[in-house]
Amino acid sequence: MNLTLDEFITLLNRDLRLEYLAVIQYSQHFGMLQPQAPNLGESLKDLAGEELAHALILAEQIRRLGGVPDVRTPGARTGSDACTLISQDQRGEKDAISRYRQRIAQAEKLGREPLAHILRTILAAEERHLEILEGLKKSVAAR
Repeated sequence: MNLTLDEFITLLNRDLRLEYLAVIQYSQHFGMLQPQAPNLGESLKDLAGEELAHALILAEQIRRLGGVPDVRTPGARTGSDACTLISQDQRGEKDAISRYRQRIAQAEKLGREPLAHILRTILAAEERHLEILEGLKKSVAAR
């Protein structure tokens, strides 16, 4: 199936909404975990900042493609313990990795190689986020 530019912009806006969600969830998880596990909380705070940077990049690219960046946010997931929160964050990162791999291929197919390069940078960060979360989950489980 050939994807149109408008359809691609719609998909990028979906990614943007999910980046907003990541910022919200990491911020909330930071607030919940910081008092009991300061190092864990600081890691989540850093991830929230990186997700915000991704959202800003996506918003700019959507505008450059002629679209309007979305402002809606999906509902946030929460929990009461560190393992649950980190598992939720891991699922989000795995989903982001899958989506960005698709977006890169779609950008290439649309002849948007500079955008594909930008998306590769975001993908690399999301893969690193997943590694960080795996390490955090191991440290929490070892307690």
